[in-house]
Amino acid sequence: MLLHRQLLKTGGLLAIVATTALAQSPATPASTQKSKMTQNPFLAPYTTPHQTAPFDKIKNDDYMPALKEGLAQGRKDVDAIVNNAAKPTFANTIVALEQSGDLLGKVTSVLFNLNSAETTPELQKIVKEASPLLSEYGNDITLNDKLFTRVKAVYDQRAGLKLDPESAMLLEKAYKRFARNGANLDANGKERLRAIDKELSQLSLQFGENVLNETNEYTMVVTDEKDLAGLPDFAREAAKATAKQKGKEGWLFTLQAPSYGPFMQYANNRDLRKKLFLAYNGRGFHGDKNDNSAIINKIVNLRYERANLLGYKTHADFVLEESMAGSKDKVQSFLDELVTYARPAAERQLAELTTYAKANGFTEDKLQSWDNSYYAEKLKKEKYDLDDETLKPYFKLENVLNGVFTVANKLYGITFKERKDIPIYNPEVKTFDVFDKDGKFVAVFYGDYFPRDGKRSGAWMNDIQGQKIENGQNIRPHIVNVCNFTRPTDTKPSLLTFYEVTTLFHEFGHGLHGMLANGTYESLSGTSVPRDFVELPSQVMENWCYDPEALKLFAKHYQTGEVIPNELIEKIRASQNFLAGLANLRQVRLGLVDMYYHGQKPTGETISQVENRVDSVANLFPRVEGVAFSPAFSHIFAGGYSAGYYSYKWSEVLDADAFEFFKEKGGLENKAAADSFRKNVLEKGGSEKPMELYKKFRGREPSPKAMLRRSGLIL
Repeated sequence: MLLHRQLLKTGGLLAIVATTALAQSPATPASTQKSKMTQNPFLAPYTTPHQTAPFDKIKNDDYMPALKEGLAQGRKDVDAIVNNAAKPTFANTIVALEQSGDLLGKVTSVLFNLNSAETTPELQKIVKEASPLLSEYGNDITLNDKLFTRVKAVYDQRAGLKLDPESAMLLEKAYKRFARNGANLDANGKERLRAIDKELSQLSLQFGENVLNETNEYTMVVTDEKDLAGLPDFAREAAKATAKQKGKEGWLFTLQAPSYGPFMQYANNRDLRKKLFLAYNGRGFHGDKNDNSAIINKIVNLRYERANLLGYKTHADFVLEESMAGSKDKVQSFLDELVTYARPAAERQLAELTTYAKANGFTEDKLQSWDNSYYAEKLKKEKYDLDDETLKPYFKLENVLNGVFTVANKLYGITFKERKDIPIYNPEVKTFDVFDKDGKFVAVFYGDYFPRDGKRSGAWMNDIQGQKIENGQNIRPHIVNVCNFTRPTDTKPSLLTFYEVTTLFHEFGHGLHGMLANGTYESLSGTSVPRDFVELPSQVMENWCYDPEALKLFAKHYQTGEVIPNELIEKIRASQNFLAGLANLRQVRLGLVDMYYHGQKPTGETISQVENRVDSVANLFPRVEGVAFSPAFSHIFAGGYSAGYYSYKWSEVLDADAFEFFKEKGGLENKAAADSFRKNVLEKGGSEKPMELYKKFRGREPSPKAMLRRSGLIL
């Protein structure tokens, strides 16, 4: 997943989508204020290696003063553009806007990274205070009539400017950012837009906090060892360690993925599986202080109103205008077509799974959702003689990380060297210098891999510093990968499940998109691409986890050093499509729910009614009363994937087609495909239309057949 800092880039300016007036602090003696400002690490040049963020010096009290100073400086930058007596040009208007607001970006990049990876109640309070200030600032820019007049004047003469493709794209994006964010509205419309943006920002923040609270607050303590029957040693040891950490006797299970997933896969105790399932899938749906039902209703209605205000039929029409897919109808047709392939396969696979379960003691007519992972793991073990307990010894975290570095080296020539002197925000974070094949510095890479209370669930990539070329200097990026993997125990290192291995490769693919960025303008650089194109680099990297040549580079037994045997590799590859119909149907289900919320006028239906409607098409398991996934669907209600969740499946079409090209060109040893992918995709960011970039890489448009073949949905 690519994590956006909930920021809307307006040229080089950053703003939260929210609104309120900028409130000045109470009067403070000038000398005291100046003294505090000079001590603020944000307000002086960084003296750290590569000017990395000085996490060891930044205190909570530093954020708001630095942010307010950044707002003031950003406004001065904009005023200078607006008040320039010279006629509007690409340089004095578009580039000047792109290069404005540096301090603000410096502060917000740290603040929002930490709010996801290392948050505290104090930091959440700061974000809530900062959000409306940033939103007001963003709206002051996009709703500034004089500024828009200058931008439009340059845009109207674009045909005669003879701009290079990247500069032409910057001009187009700059104009659209204004036009798509209310610049053409009348005074009343602009005022209403500000109010909507303010409320949406606050609602999204609250949604995310509620999910985090629900995830962190729930624990299931097991005191009778008989209730652990079926669980492998790694899951027992982790639960024991968690209980010890929390001051509890016995074994403690949580809703964090490394705890929840293995319990649902292996625990024989069906009642406890059901209990944990209900807790996980009831997050934000309990009618208490963390309930997200009303928030969803407000978000959906406000997004619809906002789209209407800007001249769009629905929120999906607004979002998808700038996507690779291009329209709501095309996305809906894409998802509907996938259902026609996935559902028949899923029905066959569920029938096979049910037959297997009944042959092994299951006595009911239908499998429930809390039975799926359990019997799937057993059937997989029987069919392929393969399970996570067999594979985990070959996937020590440090080896997998070294493996993804080695794959990147073979493909793109880059190398990673760990550093101990770059400041970090948590002792578990690792930092690396990244160098190109000629020894030239490329990027700083941060890796943060274990769950903790201050980190939200899931996995994502972000940047602390973006890439750009300014004043002749290529400013290199600082990239972060954040995951929630199985922790080491007292007796074992961190041994990853195969799913965690693919997750690490996935997020590293996003990281490569950021690290290898080589554009002129930060707002077009790296992962600044349409949502349905951004998953291409990440999902391409996942393919190497199934490639024998790549696996043998890093899959080595943590005790013996034995390279993973060919027999296990073949089992991994043979099991790649295991229950793929069900997996595809699940992803389509999520995409359809997203489009139902955002692709039409809000219906007023309850969350359960919405999910029931979609489930009639894209879910084969019985509905369970009292649970729903929407109230914890952070991708679309707290992240940047609203009307965009389909992009995971869309990108699968791209990545399957792209990886076939890698294999056609000789895999890791022949760099023809890798060189083209780096040059035309990873380095280019959003500097050109994504379809044009893909065609330059592949030589043609993508074909969906590769994805359907890989999933076993067609021959």
